[in-house]
Amino acid sequence: MGKDDARELAAKASRIIVAKGKKIAEFDLKKGGASIDDAVAAMLGPTGNLRAPTIKVGKTLLVGFNEDAYADLLT
Repeated sequence: MGKDDARELAAKASRIIVAKGKKIAEFDLKKGGASIDDAVAAMLGPTGNLRAPTIKVGKTLLVGFNEDAYADLLT
């Protein structure tokens, strides 16, 4: 999935969490504090494709893997 696909996923979410190793970036699109362009840029890996794994829970999109982020989201 490329940039356009990532933008489509982001447009349907109100909150995006991007995990890159131990670093976590959160984008709250509903409150208007974060731009969708910044969120999409964070969602893409070095090849320009959507980072894996990606999971959608309700209106929250979790991109990348961080054990703590998954535990917080799924419990």
